[in-house]
Amino acid sequence: MHCDITRCYHSAVPRRGKFITFEGLDGTGKSTQLRRLAATLRAAGHKVVETREPGGSSTGERIRKVLLDSDTAGLSPRAEMALMFASRAQHIAEVIEPALEHGSIVLCDRFTDSTEAYQGSGRKLGTPAVLELHRILCGDLQPDLTILLDSNPAMSVNRARRRNKRKSRTSSRGHADENRFEQETRAFFSRVRDGYLSIAKREHARVAVVNASGTPAQTHRQIMEVVSRKLKF
Repeated sequence: MHCDITRCYHSAVPRRGKFITFEGLDGTGKSTQLRRLAATLRAAGHKVVETREPGGSSTGERIRKVLLDSDTAGLSPRAEMALMFASRAQHIAEVIEPALEHGSIVLCDRFTDSTEAYQGSGRKLGTPAVLELHRILCGDLQPDLTILLDSNPAMSVNRARRRNKRKSRTSSRGHADENRFEQETRAFFSRVRDGYLSIAKREHARVAVVNASGTPAQTHRQIMEVVSRKLKF
């Protein structure tokens, strides 16, 4: 059977996948909602890759331990931001880009918006430095959709603190200490939330703000409405 070489080539190359990120303060339910969305998309026949930041690659997971461990005292805000981008650059090269090229939907718990909110706003390093580093180190890769889970900062952080303490107590293997950010002040987390909302206002075509104060099922329904509307799944 004769086959036009151009048509055959394009049919053999998978369509580029979609990149969806989850953002918000710790304790807003990002990980839970990411898993729920992944399950729903897989049930619909999509190839899905679940990943997270900082981390996502073997190198990134080692950097994660440095960034989140409570014993990492004296880490300067600029060093913190540099480590975030070191992890992210490797994550993109090793996990995210290959998955997108193979047509998968990549769901990522945090991406550069987290750095802008936490280091840019929370640590007061500013947005321009974050965006410039993203352009240089990450090739300016942008998510197709960002789901920003928003809730009261005090409620979210208290929930995250309880979760981390519970995991530390119950894990027989010794759960990693990831409490460094949860030790920050209420003012810090207010700045982080304000940073997120500023991003959502600036990037309104990409970022969808979802009220995360309801039940997990209610939040999931909101997310599915956003995904269906934005990406036509």
